[in-house]
Amino acid sequence: MLLESGEIEQRTHAVGTLAVASFSRDLSRIAFTFQDHDTPPDIYVAGTTSPPASTGSSLPEAAVRLTRANPWIESDLWLASMEVIRWASADGLEIEGLLHTPPESGAGPLPLMLHIHGGPAGFFNNTFSPAHHIYAGLGYASLSPNVRGSAGYTDDLREGNTYYRDDGIGYGDFDDLMSGLDRVIADSVADPDRLAVRGWSYGAILGGYSLTQTDRFRAAALGAGVYDWSAEYGMGYNWDVTRWYIGGTPWDNREQWLDQSTITHVANITTPLLLLHGMADNTTTEPQSAILYQAVKAIGKAPVRWIRFPREPHGFREPRHNRTRYVEEIRWMEKHVNGIEWTPWKREGGAATEDRPVGN
Repeated sequence: MLLESGEIEQRTHAVGTLAVASFSRDLSRIAFTFQDHDTPPDIYVAGTTSPPASTGSSLPEAAVRLTRANPWIESDLWLASMEVIRWASADGLEIEGLLHTPPESGAGPLPLMLHIHGGPAGFFNNTFSPAHHIYAGLGYASLSPNVRGSAGYTDDLREGNTYYRDDGIGYGDFDDLMSGLDRVIADSVADPDRLAVRGWSYGAILGGYSLTQTDRFRAAALGAGVYDWSAEYGMGYNWDVTRWYIGGTPWDNREQWLDQSTITHVANITTPLLLLHGMADNTTTEPQSAILYQAVKAIGKAPVRWIRFPREPHGFREPRHNRTRYVEEIRWMEKHVNGIEWTPWKREGGAATEDRPVGN
């Protein structure tokens, strides 16, 4: 932006995610990272006065790539294709999402993974997401909706799942998810008999609530969620909940604290459920998974497994634990969605990659 005139001048036509990291001392050059749905992030440098690139390139003209951190991804892996789709939710609100499909997937509807983002003000964007490519490699399509509550659109959509808008957890945002599934089923992308769902943090919160409202999923994997809001009060993630999403407290707004809790409706769950949680999580505390696990197991309508990860906070840090999380999730999905007893691959000349998580 030119401060003297207030005019704005476009300097890039980036289709993807370009993030400026630093400037040279004289402000003549920038260092930035760039990534998109099938390109992992790398570091580039360009002049601040470089014109936008010509048609066909998303980077500034004369941008120089400084790193190639993951060449094997470009050369050796089967990567998903991605497109942005839009649909009308139950109340007519337009919702946008990312649809990833395996290349050369052939004819016929595919098993589909519904991804629910965290936040709840998170969002899916044009960045490199390993999970989408992992599931594409297994033959799944993936739908990643930016449901009401997502940032990056308008204030109205951002506040769309709050009690200020007479909404809440699992109300309008649940409709956004279901209408998105209806869209990809109608388009013959997804097989309605092979649907699965995964989510972390708010993705697990909304995912858990969704399992109490529908039986259309064959499998679910939820991590670091809250399933009983009253039990979480004062423990971890509750500031935004009391101020924005449910409102009040468990004693002066009891009806809503109960209704927006998965545990209240847990007897409806018939979906095979895998629960994942870090034992050092103080954002959404780990006993929440114990509560849901014990209830689903006691009711007995669905298989359930709970895996605990020592030392891990809300976002996992240890590579082995991250790998274990994916291995056990894939194993669960393949068993319950496709009827396959899946095992992880073994490195040539190396030890078996089988992990032994602490679980029930």
